[in-house]
Amino acid sequence: MQILTPFTAKQCSQLTSLRDGETKLGQTLHSYQGKTPLAEALTEAKNNGARFAIIGIGEDIGPRANLGRGGAIDAFDASMAQFCNLQSNQFLSGELCLVLGQINTQDLQLPTDATTQALRDNVDQLDGRVIEVAKAIIDAGLEPIVIGGGHNNAYGLLMATRAATQRPVAAVNLDPHSDFRPREGRHSGNGFSYAAASGALGFYHVLGMHELKNSQQTLDQLTAFGGKWHTLQSIWVRREYSLKQALSEIVTNLNESGLPVAIELDLDAIINMPSSASTAAGVPLIDALFYVNQVASQTNATYLHLAEGAPSCHVAGVGAGQKEVGQSISELIYAYIQGRMTQQPIG
Repeated sequence: MQILTPFTAKQCSQLTSLRDGETKLGQTLHSYQGKTPLAEALTEAKNNGARFAIIGIGEDIGPRANLGRGGAIDAFDASMAQFCNLQSNQFLSGELCLVLGQINTQDLQLPTDATTQALRDNVDQLDGRVIEVAKAIIDAGLEPIVIGGGHNNAYGLLMATRAATQRPVAAVNLDPHSDFRPREGRHSGNGFSYAAASGALGFYHVLGMHELKNSQQTLDQLTAFGGKWHTLQSIWVRREYSLKQALSEIVTNLNESGLPVAIELDLDAIINMPSSASTAAGVPLIDALFYVNQVASQTNATYLHLAEGAPSCHVAGVGAGQKEVGQSISELIYAYIQGRMTQQPIG
């Protein structure tokens, strides 16, 4: 079985609407035909000017294994339909991006009546595929931009980064949930606790954590690990800190760790975003963009992970969900790329 379903030039062309006098990202980005080994394709793209590799992980077994809703399957397709039709201009050239395709998950998807144990077993299998593909991207000198899928995939990305860099990873996560739940079998709620236990996670900060959506057991485990947080309520409700002040503290801690940095974002954090656990009390998209851009521009970021987008969960239907998730993720991708391209040397 092929581990990766390629995003080919033909697929890219079919998604891109052409207009006279305009050049779209889809006309300039690199795609993957699947006819050469992955490592060779990554090296070729790197030599031809690519810096970022966009991949999708279309699955909802992680959220379902966490007793949550399904639907986090189609975010990659929705995002590429929007991203390919943005303008390629002086602010962003598509030549910086390689769109690889999606990690194959079809054989791991299970019916609605699947047991929790079966789902968790398949998440464990998926971890290995995520590690293999992400490590190959980092080994080639490219930065993964990963569109989920469940937040369970943070574990594979952290493990891949550790394997590629031979160092633990400092992660920051914009998320109402800390995803530091007990290691009871793999699912979307314990990617970071498993990574911590494995030694792949060296530092962890949760931004926008909801004070009433994390059990005391989880908070105790996070505290014992040395994890830090700013809650949603402390910044956006009680206004004890500004977002800028919180990010300044986070960036300082990330840089002082001296470790490679992972930028994690659960779309559950954004107000009314179609996702496995959408919320009416969340972070504005514009603040999520600011978070991604500031951390990307001020740290030695290794990858961006955008998890849990679920177009089918939109209250107005799949079409509306595809548009909202696709546009939002495209903006988050650009916020990350723009931050990385303007980053100043750290240390």
